[in-house]
Amino acid sequence: MSETRDNAGVIAPPPLLALAAVVIGLALDWLLPAYVLSVLLTMSDRIVIGALLIAAGLGLAVSALGLFRSAGTHAEPWKPSTTLVTEGIFKWLRNPMYVGLIFILAGVSILLASDWMLVMTIVFAPVIHFGVVKREERYLEAKFGEAYRQYKARVQRYGLPF
Repeated sequence: MSETRDNAGVIAPPPLLALAAVVIGLALDWLLPAYVLSVLLTMSDRIVIGALLIAAGLGLAVSALGLFRSAGTHAEPWKPSTTLVTEGIFKWLRNPMYVGLIFILAGVSILLASDWMLVMTIVFAPVIHFGVVKREERYLEAKFGEAYRQYKARVQRYGLPF
């Protein structure tokens, strides 16, 4: 008897992937310090830039999470989706939580002057894209069909024209 999996089959929970980027970045900072961010930016610059990125990331992620909760569906991609959320921030951006997570990681990296964490944030982006987003897209298209295809056609994946 075969069971049909009702989830996106992501490689790992995105928060766990983000935590891995932080831990690996900090470990590399300790092993191979580069000091690029601390030389390029003053402490006050790092605080302002980091705080703005963290605030923007939290704004995106928290608003998206609230919309999922209001719609009565799971935000966690390893759980079943029960409805397609296309309102609020999702009118402009298909993946606000992942964009927000990248902003948060970049903000923390800059705030801490963690060069390697910033590099790991760059590595994190394609891992999220191929290991989470692309899998979610296949799942949502299979589950919601034409409604999801129409949504994909009118709303950009990351808010960028690619």
